[in-house]
Amino acid sequence: MMLSAMPAPALAQSLWADSPGGSESMLFADRKARNVGDILTIVISETASTSMVKGGSNSKSGSTNLNAGVGIFGFLAAASASGSDTWKANGTATDVNRATGRITVTVTEVMPNGNMVVEGTQSIWNNKNEHKITLRGVVRRDDVTYDNTVPSTQVADATIKFDGKGPINAKQRQGILTQIFNILF
Repeated sequence: MMLSAMPAPALAQSLWADSPGGSESMLFADRKARNVGDILTIVISETASTSMVKGGSNSKSGSTNLNAGVGIFGFLAAASASGSDTWKANGTATDVNRATGRITVTVTEVMPNGNMVVEGTQSIWNNKNEHKITLRGVVRRDDVTYDNTVPSTQVADATIKFDGKGPINAKQRQGILTQIFNILF
């Protein structure tokens, strides 16, 4: 008599694997930043413009008359003096700044009300020139879009800094003599 091998019993396994975070991931939920260490992208689109027109004027005049002297002051001849001063100034200044870009930041703190403090820096090097974007601010969880981005106009207490260094950026600065003359005059 020959012994036949019994097939191993089949184990029932689910196609759904639990996430390490537990109930945070759901089958149909978007993956959005919400915890410390999560990342999200800020879409920078800022425009600031100012315009100022100023004018001023001042005018003054004066005159003095001195009659001829009498008595012991007879040697004084009649004299007169007059003077005038006019000042006028007009000025116009217009300034328009526009900043666009994208920067990916990290959630550094989740506040008790659920708002997230975010910050990040992005450095781009091109031909020995560095272009650097630094952003820090507060983002509401509700403002994070389906693709894990937030418009910069919805970042509270935002500080956005564009900076650069390198040969090209150094040439865009005024020389030391020009800076001294600007301070003096």
